[in-house]
Amino acid sequence: MNSIKDVLIKALFETKAIRVCPSNKPFWYTSGKIGPYYINTHFLYGSEQKANSLLELIDNVKEKKQQCSAILHEQVMKNYNEDTIYRTTIEALVKSIDNAVPKDDYDYISGGERRDWFFSLPVASILNKPHITIFKDLDAYIFENQKSEKLGSLKGAKVLHIADLITSASSYERAWIPVINIADGTMKNSFVIIDRLQGGSELLEKLSVKSNALVGINEEIFGIAYQKKYIDQSQYKMVMEYIEDPDKFMRDFFISNPDFIKNELNSDEKTAARAKLCIEKGFYVEK
Repeated sequence: MNSIKDVLIKALFETKAIRVCPSNKPFWYTSGKIGPYYINTHFLYGSEQKANSLLELIDNVKEKKQQCSAILHEQVMKNYNEDTIYRTTIEALVKSIDNAVPKDDYDYISGGERRDWFFSLPVASILNKPHITIFKDLDAYIFENQKSEKLGSLKGAKVLHIADLITSASSYERAWIPVINIADGTMKNSFVIIDRLQGGSELLEKLSVKSNALVGINEEIFGIAYQKKYIDQSQYKMVMEYIEDPDKFMRDFFISNPDFIKNELNSDEKTAARAKLCIEKGFYVEK
């Protein structure tokens, strides 16, 4: 367990940042589809409880934009010094950045609301770079030497964006890259904890942003998880079938479990809503 990838995979499964379902109970996704695993990268903050506490703090301070970065920075650095899993994750990220991105290839580190801040703020502090705190409404503040000021002109400076994960890179395209461009900066690099390998890195390349990740969600990561007994054989088989063809996995599950949708429709409000969406979008098949 010496490599960065092995250490990170251990942390991902120990904290349930990657959670694989039992074979008869797949997860609902917001799209109305089902799948065998769920990713909450921010659990690498140490645990689900600790991560949710930081999210609650973010929600309480994000409207105070001038003070937000300093408050969060103090909290994440305190946790960095106290929590082994979080510290190991941040150190792995810093080491990987040092190995992959030349030091003269970025002048600032940016992170977007909300979960990016779990990782971008401590990395910026450790690498001694000013942090650009980007909000969903496209406001942004530079945090440096414990002080924040509204983002003005970056005067051609280069930016490295750090995120918890990348899926389709829609937030980059909609918000993070435009904020930097409008400020006369260039986002040259992106570094994420997890790449879901669903087209986001390819889009970033088209937008002239070099994409980097500590791990990708593929057969290898679950193969290691199975070898290390983080998941059992039935879970591993289920994930492999999903990775090979997500839609076929879903159709086959519905056919093999004919009572699943009926039970989900009679479940809690959130679950029932996902099941209804699944039917409305035509994802559900009986045979």
